Amino acid sequence: MKKEKNITRKFDSLSDFHRTFGLPKPSHPLISFINIEEISISTEVSFDFFILNFYKIAYKTTLCGQARYGQNYYDFGEGGLIFTAPNQLFESPKSSASGYIFFIHPDFLLTYPLAKKIKQYGFFSYAANEALHLSAEEKEIIMSIFKIIDDELKSRIDDFSHDVVISQIELLLNYSNRFYNRQFITHKAVYNDLLLRLEDLLNDYFSSSKPLDFGLPSVHYLADQVNVSPSYLSDMLRSLTGQNAQQHIHYKLIEKAKEELSTTSLSVGEIAYVLGFEHPQSFSKFFKTKTKLTPLEFRQSFN
Repeated sequence: MKKEKNITRKFDSLSDFHRTFGLPKPSHPLISFINIEEISISTEVSFDFFILNFYKIAYKTTLCGQARYGQNYYDFGEGGLIFTAPNQLFESPKSSASGYIFFIHPDFLLTYPLAKKIKQYGFFSYAANEALHLSAEEKEIIMSIFKIIDDELKSRIDDFSHDVVISQIELLLNYSNRFYNRQFITHKAVYNDLLLRLEDLLNDYFSSSKPLDFGLPSVHYLADQVNVSPSYLSDMLRSLTGQNAQQHIHYKLIEKAKEELSTTSLSVGEIAYVLGFEHPQSFSKFFKTKTKLTPLEFRQSFN
């Protein structure tokens, strides 16, 4: 019988995931550390995609070689870390790979500040081609944290185990944050090119009829145009300019508004519509928030 295509399976428990992929029962019901080479890819797996109800941190050596960033490709000598939040869609593995996977069920973090803080790490929303590529020294640090977690899970679970693992997860995330910042810096030339593309995109957007047709440009629109995820775009811009993607759009919007107010005779309402605002009042409020002046006060300063 021919298998139905595009079947999606959701995993709400780690035990179910382990059982499906031929792994031993996890030592803890809410957290597990897996050697990817131990995953069994059965021909009996009847789904094409799956959704995980847990955080996933994966180190994959198969990222070695060329990795794509935006429109370009770069070579990396080491593997990389990929972070995904719960309820993300994955394609079922079709071939073997190497590396490690660390699963964390959100319930494992309950009662700890990390339950809220983990949502602030933007890299859990990055795309797979925006992985954290590690140097040899960085890999050694990450692997040492993985080993502590793995050893803790394999040893006798006691009253301190939860606290120890939580502290190691926080350490792992803090190091990852640092290493991503390093990655933005070491590829600054690449991202400067991307900055120029963003500038051209926004200039073209405001010089066309798009604001009238589609409203204000969004972070998702810009990210799609340069082939990166919205979170990655914001974090990259913040590392280069001190502003995230939304702030970057607002800065360009104010510059364009100042240009229209100082060089044209269009009314404030007309300028609001030209820039993509649905209501002139929203434009006036936005302009005053950013400049401390109303649009009319700004225009009068030029007369």
